[in-house]
Amino acid sequence: MRYVITGASRGIGFEFVQQLLRRGETVDAGVRAPELARRLEPLLLEAGHRLRIHPLDVTRADSVQAFAERICREPVDVLINNAGVSGQWVGLHELDYEDLARTIEVNALGPLRITSALLPALRHGAGRKVAHVTSRMGSLSSNTEGGAYAYRMSKAALNMGVRSMSNDLRREGLACVLLHPGWVQTDMGGQDAPLPAEESVRGMLRVIDSVSLEHSGRFFDYEGAEVPW
Repeated sequence: MRYVITGASRGIGFEFVQQLLRRGETVDAGVRAPELARRLEPLLLEAGHRLRIHPLDVTRADSVQAFAERICREPVDVLINNAGVSGQWVGLHELDYEDLARTIEVNALGPLRITSALLPALRHGAGRKVAHVTSRMGSLSSNTEGGAYAYRMSKAALNMGVRSMSNDLRREGLACVLLHPGWVQTDMGGQDAPLPAEESVRGMLRVIDSVSLEHSGRFFDYEGAEVPW
């Protein structure tokens, strides 16, 4: 199976690459800047042709187009939209609206750009799945604390976008799901997070493996439980 992963140079994305390569899959890894690819280079020695690393800035149309031109030369079975930023976690009166706009650009618009650009390859793949790494913090019904405006709003926008996407792409036999990874020990989640990246990704891959068209448009956590919208 051929997987495409965005935001693959660190954290959850890097762990996706490692685990998929271990089980024998082929991975195309998108990274924002060439210097960020260095962490992936040791994996090239083990995986050889099964790992390809590509520059990708999900906020830039020219970068997405160049990425798609390289990726769409062959079918893609599964796309994992993982690239994301946390934005500033501040109160209402401290909001930086440029930061808010950038967070939405990366977290909500980026996955739409990538999915749309890779549709020609996804249509010819055997897997026919698109998984989006979101967050329970984008759930309207789960928000009882407030704050974290940029992150919450961007993930809520992503969730709605994927809901629409799932309806549009179901007609083509493509399944789209949302995944909450848990509070994970990464640069973004911090070392106080209770969940190792290895466990989170192992769980999300189990969910992705089990997804069929009937699950399209739904929101699951890394253990496979459905998350309220």
